[in-house]
Amino acid sequence: MKQENKIRLVKYLVCLCVAIGIAVAVFAINGFFTDDPQINLQILADGFSVSGVLLLLFAGVQFVSGEGALLGIGFVMRNVVLAFVPMGRAKHETYAQYRERKMGNIRKPGDHCLLITGLVFLLVGIVFMVIWYSL
Repeated sequence: MKQENKIRLVKYLVCLCVAIGIAVAVFAINGFFTDDPQINLQILADGFSVSGVLLLLFAGVQFVSGEGALLGIGFVMRNVVLAFVPMGRAKHETYAQYRERKMGNIRKPGDHCLLITGLVFLLVGIVFMVIWYSL
């Protein structure tokens, strides 16, 4: 197995473990295995849906930040901090210079482990939800 495939496998395993951890936390909060099977099915649907939606939101934030949409917020925060630092204005740069410098440092992820894992968990949650509503 190539080194690149091993790294990708580790990323997917970490995403899977995080999603399972979120689902188990939702199960524990809602008291899984304490009620009748219909309520347990609802708790399963909630756990998988919550973990899937959270991973999809993280994937969206990762995509947006990779495109440079959050650079303006960082530029403003940096200038606010520099306004209170003595001689901070000596380090001032324009937004175009800041964006060019920061876009050179941004690396785009080649795999989409958060997106795929989130979609799988959301799909499982939707399946449990459909089963729960059909009962």
